Amino acid sequence: MNRRKFLAKTTLASAAVAIPDNVLASNKKPTLKIAHITDVHIRPEEEIPKRAIDWLTKVKAHQPDFYLNGGDSIHDASYDDVSKNRVLEQWEVWDLFRNQISESKVYSCIGNHDPWWDVPDKEKNPMYGKPYVVKRLGMPSPYYSFNEKNWHFIILDGNHEGISLGEEQMQWLINDLENIPLNTPTLIMSHFPITSITNALVGGQHKDHKELKKHFYKHRDKVRVCLSGHQHLLDRTWYNDVHYFCNGSLSGFWWGEGDEESAGKQYYLETPPGYAILQLYEDGSVENEYFPLV
Repeated sequence: MNRRKFLAKTTLASAAVAIPDNVLASNKKPTLKIAHITDVHIRPEEEIPKRAIDWLTKVKAHQPDFYLNGGDSIHDASYDDVSKNRVLEQWEVWDLFRNQISESKVYSCIGNHDPWWDVPDKEKNPMYGKPYVVKRLGMPSPYYSFNEKNWHFIILDGNHEGISLGEEQMQWLINDLENIPLNTPTLIMSHFPITSITNALVGGQHKDHKELKKHFYKHRDKVRVCLSGHQHLLDRTWYNDVHYFCNGSLSGFWWGEGDEESAGKQYYLETPPGYAILQLYEDGSVENEYFPLV
C-alpha cells in the first residue's frame, strides 16, 4: 500500500485567498519532525516484542526529533481478573521496546487499556490506576504541556466520565490555552479522537468534543492540529481550521491476523498497522504522513 500523506497547508489567511502550493512550499520553514506511534498493545506472546521492535526500527530510520506515544502502550491491564504478574510482564516488554529509542524523548498519554483497575486493596496498592501508568511512561502527570522550538504541545487524558476531560482538566486546558502567546502553533494529543469520521463507524470519540471545539475556535490563532489513536483506524477531519488526525495503530488488528471484514493481513477494517511522521513548520502548517507496515 502507498503511504498516505495528509498535507495541511492552512494558515490564518487561508480562508481569504487561495495560494498556489509551490508558493507555500517556498515560504515554509521546517521546524520539527515528529514520529507519532500509538496503540502498541505490547505483550510477551507470539514474538510480539520482536515484531514491535522490528517495526520501531523503521520509525527510528526517519530520525525524528522526538516521539509522541498515543497510549494503549501495553496490551491490557484494564479488564477484570488481570493479575499483578500479568500487568508487570506487559510493562517489562514495554520497557524493552522503549529502550530501543532510549536516546530520544518520548511524550506519552494514557490509553484506556494502560491502567490496572481490578486491584486487591486499591487504597494501598501503588500499581492501582493512572498514577502507576504515569510513572511507567515517565510522564510528569496524567495531562501536561511543553514547548519544542516555536510549537506548543498539549497532552490530554480523556479517561474521565465516559471519554472526557472532567472539570478540573478542562479548566487546566482553558488556562493553558489562555497563557500561550498569540499565534503560537499548538498541537494537542489525546488517546481518543476529539473529532473524527471513525466515530460514526466504531464510536470512541470524546464526549466533550463540542466544548473542546468552542475553546479551539476561541484560540484559532494557536490550535493547529489534534492527534489521536484508539480507533486503530486512519482518518483525517478538518473543522474550523483545525486538523484532526487519527493515525491508525502500530499493532493493527492487535497483532492478530485481521478481522473477517478486513482488507488485508493484520488490518483492522480497511486500515493496516502503521505509524505517522509529522513535519511541523514555523508558520503553523503541518504535514501528516502515514506509513503502513504491511
